[in-house]
Amino acid sequence: MLSKFDYVKPASLNEALSYLSQNDGTRILAGGTDLLVVLRRNMENIQHILDIKGVPETKKIEYTPDKGLFIGASITANQVGHSREVIEKYPAIGHGVEFLASYQLRNRATLVGNICNASPGGDMSAPLLIYDAILHIAGAKGNREVSIKSFFTGVKKTVLKRDEIVIGLTIPEVEANDRSIYLKQARLKGHDLATVGVAIRVDSQNKVYIAMAAVAPTPIRLEALEAEINSRGLSQETIAWASEQVHNHIKPISYIRSSAEYRLHIASVFVKQGLLKLMDKGVN
Repeated sequence: MLSKFDYVKPASLNEALSYLSQNDGTRILAGGTDLLVVLRRNMENIQHILDIKGVPETKKIEYTPDKGLFIGASITANQVGHSREVIEKYPAIGHGVEFLASYQLRNRATLVGNICNASPGGDMSAPLLIYDAILHIAGAKGNREVSIKSFFTGVKKTVLKRDEIVIGLTIPEVEANDRSIYLKQARLKGHDLATVGVAIRVDSQNKVYIAMAAVAPTPIRLEALEAEINSRGLSQETIAWASEQVHNHIKPISYIRSSAEYRLHIASVFVKQGLLKLMDKGVN
């Protein structure tokens, strides 16, 4: 049985922020795929639900040359996956969408909601990390921008304050020949959380970016490993070396979905596979 709560759907951002600041215990609804689970299981005492799908700022998906792609908080995962810019410029994000739940759920689930849920194994976090996505946050005391690298603070925890809303995020522009991939291992084929998720990007200057999900308390960028790879230069020898070094840069745990040892192994395999695939696409 669902708990009792007040439901509001404001038509403006100011109205949404005003309601949020005046009502403790408010949860924000965009897609609602994670929130509904919480409600059905009575996992939290939710008193107020604020539906932001009526806020115009959250309903935009807009590409601007030289600036990048803005994705509003109410844009569904399938809208993101079908975007021409995502397909052509940000393929790892498209791969993440394909791995996210089922097609039917992706008609409701939002990319921004997946990020705000802050699951260590969320499928969209690692792809957005390799592109240095910027989150646009609105609050009663003003607006701010936060790098996705600074957004996660722990399991299911973020930097968001009680009276703040993520309006959307921007994925910066990329140059021609920028390529990327997202690889995921799960217990089941289909709808399941990641055992390991690895996003890898090689930009037009052959600079490597690597991010992972489900190998630490939060999704992480492996910046130290990236720096070592980039100092060596991308080659088959470097790739073989990097796959052996991954275990020094992640801290997986043994849990119901997988042992730590298995996660370490899969992370190593995916780094090697991903880098080899991207090298074949554009590195001499």
